[in-house]
Amino acid sequence: MNDARILIIDGNRAATREKQVAAGGQPSGEGYARVLQGLAALRCDIVRPADGEVHWSDGTALADYDGVAMTGSALNVYDGGAHIERQIELARAVLESGVPFFGSCWGMQVAVTAAGGRVRRNPRGREFGFGRRIELNSAGREHPMFSGKPAVYEAITVHSDEIEQLPAGAIALATNEMGLQALEMRHGRGTFWGVQYHPEYSFAEIAATALRYDQVLLDEGLFATAAERDLFVAELRALTQDPRDRHLCWKHGLGPAMREETLKLAELRNWLEHQVMPRLRLRH
Repeated sequence: MNDARILIIDGNRAATREKQVAAGGQPSGEGYARVLQGLAALRCDIVRPADGEVHWSDGTALADYDGVAMTGSALNVYDGGAHIERQIELARAVLESGVPFFGSCWGMQVAVTAAGGRVRRNPRGREFGFGRRIELNSAGREHPMFSGKPAVYEAITVHSDEIEQLPAGAIALATNEMGLQALEMRHGRGTFWGVQYHPEYSFAEIAATALRYDQVLLDEGLFATAAERDLFVAELRALTQDPRDRHLCWKHGLGPAMREETLKLAELRNWLEHQVMPRLRLRH
């Protein structure tokens, strides 16, 4: 059987990707592709609508893909502008195409906006580092996206916005005290699975994000001092080397879904198994 073909929609602008790399992270699109390719035999193409118009290769169309994944982004949907509108229109086209669609954080916000929902700045403030006490509701516990996932878990996260209103065809699957954390949405011919956090992020990636945000995290009171932030970065880099470090897992309140890579990546693995691979088999 041919390898599955995945389109990665990178939600960030070039300047943000460059800052993330300078801080020790990866470009958002390439980082997402590497994680997916570690889970299955895949060919990944990356498009960057935040940087300009998307031009398809000769003869390529959305229908040629077995899945589409959309990354996080430092952007805010409600700010508007061509760099954001291009992403909403592309998300709408993916939903209309019927190609399986997955989104992390920004990806979920854009897909919800494309389907008629609303996003706002979270009145509870920024959620950063680890989303804690994320709890699957009854629909989430039965949903294939969360097969094998604990009913309550932590996840790597960074966002200051939330879904204010779900569009028709959307079902909430998980929440915590910071708001909605996961959903399924059916719109047009498409099925979308989305999470407000970043299953694709490593400890090292969120460490780099902490450095990239720099003074913002201090101004928002998430860290009291730069030294405290730098200690957080050092500890996350240590967790990159040993995700089961007993002291650091206790200190940061990390359960099995952060200590075990198979549980951490369950949402992406399940999407590939239950959405992408069935489409691949049908196409071939």
